[in-house]
Amino acid sequence: MACADVDMDIRGADELPRRPEWREPPLVHHYRPTELLPDSKGPLHDLLEKQPAVLGSLQMVSGLLSVGVGIIFAVTQEMQESLFTLFRVSLLSGALYIIAGVVSNLLFKYPGLLPVSLWVNCGCIFVAVVSAGLISVDLTYWIPEHDQHLRMEVLELCMLGVKVFLSAVLCVWFAKEKRAKSPQS
Repeated sequence: MACADVDMDIRGADELPRRPEWREPPLVHHYRPTELLPDSKGPLHDLLEKQPAVLGSLQMVSGLLSVGVGIIFAVTQEMQESLFTLFRVSLLSGALYIIAGVVSNLLFKYPGLLPVSLWVNCGCIFVAVVSAGLISVDLTYWIPEHDQHLRMEVLELCMLGVKVFLSAVLCVWFAKEKRAKSPQS
């Protein structure tokens, strides 16, 4: 077993150590900053503080829900019963929103995807508005014996409203960030 006789006391500059081999007092070092370094802000720092990944995750979840509704409609309804089923509105908008959510989540790691994310979210808004129009036409010409599908189409219409809101917020944030990063002339 090893044993050492080491003085572990904290001493000031005016005290001498107990060990005889130390002849001069130990140096006391103090940290004194000479200059403050500013925090380095990464690319898209201001945008990422707004947490676009949270909205992107909401887009992915709503897209998955839309794909599920679209699968239910594809299995339970005839193709010519509604425009919603004929054009696969729910599947198309759901897939597009999943892609938009993934791209919005990848902005943290790959800031170069900002223009792609802006365009995908603008495309999502366009597809959602067209989809809402098709669902509205379906609801005006609704056949009373298909009541279970009526509720699902109203649910999809409400989800499209939420999706448009999420994409609009992200588009505004992305456009402001893109405008702030563009060279001033």
